[in-house]
Amino acid sequence: MLVTLRFSDFPGSIPMAGQIASIVLEPEAQELADATSQHPFLYELDPTAARKVLDDLQAAPVDKLPVDEEWVTVPAAVGDVRVRIVKPQGAIGTLPVVLYMHGGGWVLGNAGTHDRLVRELAVGARAAVAFVEYTPSPEAHYPVAIEQGYATAQWIVREGASKGLDAQRMAVAGESVGGNMTAALALMAKERGDLKFVQQSMYYPVTDAAMNTDSYDQFATGYYLSRELMEWFWDAYTTDPNQRAEITASPNHATIEQLSGLPPALLIVDEADVLRDEGEAYAAKLRAAGVPVTTVRYDGTVHDFMMLNSLSRSKAARGAIDQATAFLRNALGTA
Repeated sequence: MLVTLRFSDFPGSIPMAGQIASIVLEPEAQELADATSQHPFLYELDPTAARKVLDDLQAAPVDKLPVDEEWVTVPAAVGDVRVRIVKPQGAIGTLPVVLYMHGGGWVLGNAGTHDRLVRELAVGARAAVAFVEYTPSPEAHYPVAIEQGYATAQWIVREGASKGLDAQRMAVAGESVGGNMTAALALMAKERGDLKFVQQSMYYPVTDAAMNTDSYDQFATGYYLSRELMEWFWDAYTTDPNQRAEITASPNHATIEQLSGLPPALLIVDEADVLRDEGEAYAAKLRAAGVPVTTVRYDGTVHDFMMLNSLSRSKAARGAIDQATAFLRNALGTA
């Protein structure tokens, strides 16, 4: 199912055949696009300075839902990883769990930058969220982050019960490159056969290293996430063309046979985003493989609209987060 949701309050004319509709962003998204359309750009900074930009942006005061949390260290062959377990405040007993892979181009992001979103997902889904604080790039390269994510899923199967986590009701989710890694983990689980996800949720995911879609051309500059920034992110993750072509780096390269039997999927994209077309292409490929998939495009907004605190009260963000948590509740049996 493909649903296009338009959240602009502004009147506009219907384009004639052959015309391209103008992009009308929500006020919050337009303000962000304007603010990030001038130097210095993130790709002009070193990784430490670029991380500080996102850290500072997300440090502004914002309402956050109350939760209970604890940190655990999960052993992994590629390097142990810290995992933050977040539960609705006061939750008792065993809860279903969402393994969460965060976005930020494999370079940026952490539990602090994603705190509000993770709290909303945990409370809204009535579930625990296991937030994987994987080793970022370029300190680590592909496939370290996804192997740390997979090791966390294995730990949930092996030891999650001791933390009140139900491995039989485990979903996987993530935004941007976290959506990329969500797709990768679902593919890895099918191939390796030692664990199962009941659902996968990908929010404006990276699905192909080619960067050659129409949306890459249309939104190359001026809409927050630029082509050059995505090139910078990919170079930090892996410059090896053979690795980039692997299905756990570019899920859109997976065959129908490799995709067949994957868990039901929710795939959310946004209108003004270089990643829009590849996200929708991956959803179409999942659908062709017989995977139950719901694809939704939120118009009037830009990349990261669910994660960024400055956009958290926008109509697009509220609609997407409500939808994301509803799908998780249904998949996890907490509806």
